[in-house]
Amino acid sequence: MTITGIDSTGQSAGGNVLPPRQVTGADDLDAELIALGTDVAPTVPTSVIPDVEAAPEQAGTPARRWWRRRPDWRDVLAAATFVVVAFYLTAPLWLNLDHQLRDDPQDQAFFEWMLAHGARVLTDGAYPFFSDRMNYPDGVNMMANTSVLAISLPMTPVTLLFGPHVAFNVFLTMALALTGISWYFVLSRQFVSSRLAAWVGALFCTFAPSMVSHAGGHPNIVSQFLVPLIIWRTLRLRQPGRAVRNGLIMAALLIWQAFINLEVLFMTAVGLGVFCLIMAVARRKTHRGETRRFLQGLAVAGIVTLAVLAYPLSVQFFGPQSYHGLPQFVRNFGADLGSFTAYSSHSVAGNAVIAERLAQNPAEENAFFGWGLVILFVGLLVWMRRSVAVLALGSLAVLFAAMSLGPRIFLNGINTGMPGIWAVLHSVPVLNSAVPTRWAMAIAPVVGILLALGVQRAVDLVRSQPAARGPVRVAMITAVAMALVPLVPVQLKTVPMAPVPDFVTSGAWKQFVDDNHTVVTLPLPDSGYPDPLRWTAMTGQDMRIAGAYALLPNQNPLNPSDRTALFSPPWRPTSGLMASIRQGNPIPEINDTRREMTLADLRYWKAGAVVLTPQIRDIEMLRAMTGLLGYQPTWTGGAWVWDVRHLVDDPNAVLTGPDIG
Repeated sequence: MTITGIDSTGQSAGGNVLPPRQVTGADDLDAELIALGTDVAPTVPTSVIPDVEAAPEQAGTPARRWWRRRPDWRDVLAAATFVVVAFYLTAPLWLNLDHQLRDDPQDQAFFEWMLAHGARVLTDGAYPFFSDRMNYPDGVNMMANTSVLAISLPMTPVTLLFGPHVAFNVFLTMALALTGISWYFVLSRQFVSSRLAAWVGALFCTFAPSMVSHAGGHPNIVSQFLVPLIIWRTLRLRQPGRAVRNGLIMAALLIWQAFINLEVLFMTAVGLGVFCLIMAVARRKTHRGETRRFLQGLAVAGIVTLAVLAYPLSVQFFGPQSYHGLPQFVRNFGADLGSFTAYSSHSVAGNAVIAERLAQNPAEENAFFGWGLVILFVGLLVWMRRSVAVLALGSLAVLFAAMSLGPRIFLNGINTGMPGIWAVLHSVPVLNSAVPTRWAMAIAPVVGILLALGVQRAVDLVRSQPAARGPVRVAMITAVAMALVPLVPVQLKTVPMAPVPDFVTSGAWKQFVDDNHTVVTLPLPDSGYPDPLRWTAMTGQDMRIAGAYALLPNQNPLNPSDRTALFSPPWRPTSGLMASIRQGNPIPEINDTRREMTLADLRYWKAGAVVLTPQIRDIEMLRAMTGLLGYQPTWTGGAWVWDVRHLVDDPNAVLTGPDIG
């Protein structure tokens, strides 16, 4: 049987049939996780099925190292499917370049700004780990804000040629495609011999509901193409006599991933740590010396990784604008128990109303696996329960699920009052910067690997028992289809974005901004108004702006020791006033006290111009700022502009006027 050109056995016509051999329990484990093997090629296929009779003409043929086989047309076709599906999901962005992601436009604008920062690092020699192009004069700690330097730097040509908006589309689309291709090749070369099995597992790892959910605004999280490589090279650390080489390869992958997303790296490290610990205990008698070799390679990887990352991590945790833990409300984000058997709003079987009740927002639908997959997952665990590796994977999935529930366990939107594991962990340093619900996202690779092993088991059963070929194929296709078809993803939703004003694109802003002045937008950028981030990104970050949408430390004068993160700069009178007006609140009385505070804010920001574009409640903000400054703005390049340099530069300037109610 063939699905998309990938044969069910993973072998080409006339391929070698491996000679029979009695399979032991230890060999079963090596066959299922071939990366745990040494340089000696195994002489059995990836199977826990009893001996298979070899064909007479092939008896005695040397076993082919299938995990080192060269790519053929089936591999190319499999890789093409990931590219096609990635473009299908992101097609609304490509077909409408004047659109932005509907569910998370603020993070899209943020990553467009980050792509511009990477280009500026290469073109202008800017310092990579800190920037004052946003949130001037305090700036932004790039290491504490997912700077994606490992992506933005190599993508500089795309950013410069086509702009950060198109570069974001490339980033998101290629993140999905490369993740699928990476999973496929690692699974097909290291875990299973059947290309079909590898393809099914890789499809789920790449396009699981949690991955599609984060594709709605978090390209850094869906950029998981290094995760399968890290898993593979971690298991290879036990290879004898190559501790230095394997350790250096591992270190390179860890460093690379650290500059894409540390949260994914941390979850991968925890998962691998638990899995390797279970396997070390289970294999301590049959594979003596394995743990020692593993630890030697791990030591090399750890020393090199820490040496390279020591300075960037010191900037992240102790540098300017560093913070200590996420806001309390984010640390309370947990996966609802009911979500594990529900369907994501990003799946064909999903219901947006139900998903909204079970998740904090559309970008955090991390645990929506559906009843079909949950039943299949349990069934696969029972079917392959004799394998220690399979049981370890099952234990890992349960652990991640428990960690994802947050400090309080919810069921169908109702607080059960029962504490979760995170009730103890959410205040631990480093862990207090993790979002609990995202641990459910780490279940997807576990499920994907188990799916690959399960399909491989079915393929081996067909191969060993030709009489049962029909029923086994029907059972396999039915089970996989019932579990995965309802999870088929739908395209990302987009909405038109506010155009960048001619004031920015024409360069009119340059007459107001220099090394001593910035642009102050109304309102200042935050999670509800991220457009100014896109403006400065389009200028190659030559235009500095006050305000920010980024993770920044709290600066509460009543509690100076509180440095938990905020998603915007600390409150200032003018930024708070404009945000309040935009939210629909009435214009307060404009008096000299407010004018003095506004002047102090403008001087703090070193404002050269105050800019207001057409938007919700723009007339109210226009009236308020005119009353504060005492003069009308000019209409320049599609924006109202107040030139405030004479107020900011003259220390003797004052703002007075009649009280305006």
